[in-house]
Amino acid sequence: MPRITFLPQEITIDIDRETDLLTVAEQAGVEISAPCGTNGTCGKCIVRIASGMLHTHDTGMLSPAAVKAGYVHACKSKTADVDVTIVIPERLSKKGKFADSSEDIKKINPELLPEIWQIQPLVKKYHLIVPSAQPEDGLSDLDRFTNSVKAELGEKSVVVPLSIMRHLAQILRKDQGKVTLTTASFENHHQIITVNPGNEIKANYGLAVDIGTTTVSVQLTSLFDAEIKTVETSYNQQIKCGLDVISRINYAQRPERLQELKTRILDTINLLIESIVKTQNLDSSDITNMVCSGNTTMIHLLLGLPPEQIRLAPYTPTLLNSPYFTADDIGINIHPITPIHISPAIGSYVGGDITAGLLCTDIITDSEELSLFIDIGTNGELVLGNCDFITTCACSAGPAFEGGGIKKGMRAAVGAIEKVTVDPSTGIPEIQTIGDVPPTGICGSGMISLLSTLLKTGWIDSAGKLDRTRPSSAIEVKGRQAFYKLSSPDQELIMVSESEIENIIRAKAAIYSACALMLEQVGLSFDELNTIYIAGGFGHFLNLEDAITIGLLPDQPREKFQYIGNASLTGSYMVLVSADHRKKQKELAQRMTYIDLSTETGYMDQYTAALFLPHTELSQFPSVLLP
Repeated sequence: MPRITFLPQEITIDIDRETDLLTVAEQAGVEISAPCGTNGTCGKCIVRIASGMLHTHDTGMLSPAAVKAGYVHACKSKTADVDVTIVIPERLSKKGKFADSSEDIKKINPELLPEIWQIQPLVKKYHLIVPSAQPEDGLSDLDRFTNSVKAELGEKSVVVPLSIMRHLAQILRKDQGKVTLTTASFENHHQIITVNPGNEIKANYGLAVDIGTTTVSVQLTSLFDAEIKTVETSYNQQIKCGLDVISRINYAQRPERLQELKTRILDTINLLIESIVKTQNLDSSDITNMVCSGNTTMIHLLLGLPPEQIRLAPYTPTLLNSPYFTADDIGINIHPITPIHISPAIGSYVGGDITAGLLCTDIITDSEELSLFIDIGTNGELVLGNCDFITTCACSAGPAFEGGGIKKGMRAAVGAIEKVTVDPSTGIPEIQTIGDVPPTGICGSGMISLLSTLLKTGWIDSAGKLDRTRPSSAIEVKGRQAFYKLSSPDQELIMVSESEIENIIRAKAAIYSACALMLEQVGLSFDELNTIYIAGGFGHFLNLEDAITIGLLPDQPREKFQYIGNASLTGSYMVLVSADHRKKQKELAQRMTYIDLSTETGYMDQYTAALFLPHTELSQFPSVLLP
């Protein structure tokens, strides 16, 4: 049995031969990211063999010099019969740049938010007096308790968990039948969550949770008055297993990896809850309700459901409209009987994050004015509609906007280049990084800024090719590829290749062409849009002018655009505190028509036309002035 040692962690583990190195690292508690889903294409899991050997498959990505130096892909390497020492290259672990989710609700039209009279959470606390036991009345403690609940809350069946029944006799007799109960009132029954002696109502909180492919946000709300107390956000721990939903679906094909993905998202959520409970000086049992929204794949992984059928024809997920689960069913560390509402999905690639997000738009009103909702991320989701119709679709933008598919790409963290200005004469860049520190890579908004300024200064053409005819120290040509240098000689070398520019062009083309197709199908144009809503964490840091310049967003009057932040989280909050908004979300899901772009022949025509900067039809972008 070979012995594997990881440096610099100095962790050693004995393992069977022919075990893949990612599994070894996981069992040893060593973090190695493989965001491409172990396809060997991202280069993020590269490690170095300091001594010994591994059975490894050469993907062709590593240079001969790197192979000679002992570098291998962990996802393509397995243990041999000999001991081996593995060096994990030092990687900066810095906190990401997140939108301030606590401020997102201020971006929403107040008329769309629940009114005071609409505040009606699913879970409430009540005072109750249960009559004492009487001789020969033929009633048990449970009978007297349930009769009192029906008299107070309405004639529905009352569900009392066995864990509460075990203490019911003592509770009813401790304070002359005075009790405080926490109850979730469903359509057909009252679900009892807690029963405590005495008329004392203390804390009662709920959580709104947005599970994104990249980030996860948890918002704490008082269920007494719908006041938002705090928001915590972090990266989704599943990123190690794939940057986008397809790579995670591929990763989940083995049962143990499906379980790993479930564990990772539960750990992400529970750590955020733990932080909230600690900073707010709460007990986790004070949290008695939760609304969770996410794309269809993320919800499947949260519930431990195999997601493979999502990507296979006829693209049928295990569930779209979930029943209420309890926190204990799922593994959320709050009150175990807490009912968890999962926002309904529309299709394989339009999930509950969209039905929650639409609650933040005029689409839910009786307005005839046309609105377009765009959630830009690794999976671009789009909704077009008004009071008469709602159509929706999803397109695969891929991880480019999150820094994926770019050698020096990174998420929006400290050290990421987020803005670029190019000198029109020399082509030399001036960069701005998050945190104003030396650059370590470039994020999605930085790439959009780069393409925009290169295009406006004439250093790239509409196909994304760098200008080789003018001399510039920022441009280096190697064979058929040209590279643009973003860092100075005294800094870490950061270059962007033409093929990486193509990745951004393909991603922006996917978004724009999907918007154009939906409008075409209903016989309308961009000019007829009244409002264009931009949702999602990435949109928060998106420069509108840059996005229009490269053809990601339509060239429309800027006042039409409205950024609504993490609409999935805000919509989840609305569902948490308002029965009317729970009803509206359900009605929205039933009204929406899902368009499968893979079966739409016109989509490829639209997509091909959008594979230029800003577009093949420049008349669609009259405000973009090119040299």
